[in-house]
Amino acid sequence: MFDIHSVMKSLAARRPVFHSEADFQFALAWRIHELEPDCEVRLEFKPFPQERVYLDIWLPTLETAIELKYATQTLDTECVGERFALKSQSAQDQRRYDFLKDVERLERIVSYGRAKRGLAIMLTNDTLYWKPPQQNWQSMADAAFRIHDGLPKIGELRWSPSAGEGTTRSRTSPICLTGAYVAHWANYSRLDANSNSQFRYLAFEVGKR
Repeated sequence: MFDIHSVMKSLAARRPVFHSEADFQFALAWRIHELEPDCEVRLEFKPFPQERVYLDIWLPTLETAIELKYATQTLDTECVGERFALKSQSAQDQRRYDFLKDVERLERIVSYGRAKRGLAIMLTNDTLYWKPPQQNWQSMADAAFRIHDGLPKIGELRWSPSAGEGTTRSRTSPICLTGAYVAHWANYSRLDANSNSQFRYLAFEVGKR
């Protein structure tokens, strides 16, 4: 089994920033194949043929399922002769929910024997994901879904009663995690000294023994 942190470090040396989540998805899949030449790679694979569930990356040779999130803040920069104009993606609360939903989905895939290992990865230049709020975050509507550095995630996660319908729409179901995870954010890249130029990532591994 490859070490995802070694892969991310290798990828960052070539691609410190991406245009989109699809760009990140393809680049990561390609880098894994380069590092593991005998490993087959599939994109947008359906682990359950009868369901509308798609994996971002499926590695059949290694029986590994990968889900990705690329959450960005405004950044206009040039990197290795290429221009990147990233837009701000708001609704961090919903994106935290979606990331943890990926973890729940990967647990299900592993428990059903469709994969031996799952990886949920979020890459972002938005400090709101890894920095804890300065005060009273436990009372926030999305407190259960917070993933700032050092925070454990386990068990049933629900919106607080104060969460509005605009926030919970299509995300009303609680997330139930059978595994225990701790948010350890790792540095990915630093493009320059400007704001929003630092990228970090969080990787939760499912089925780790």
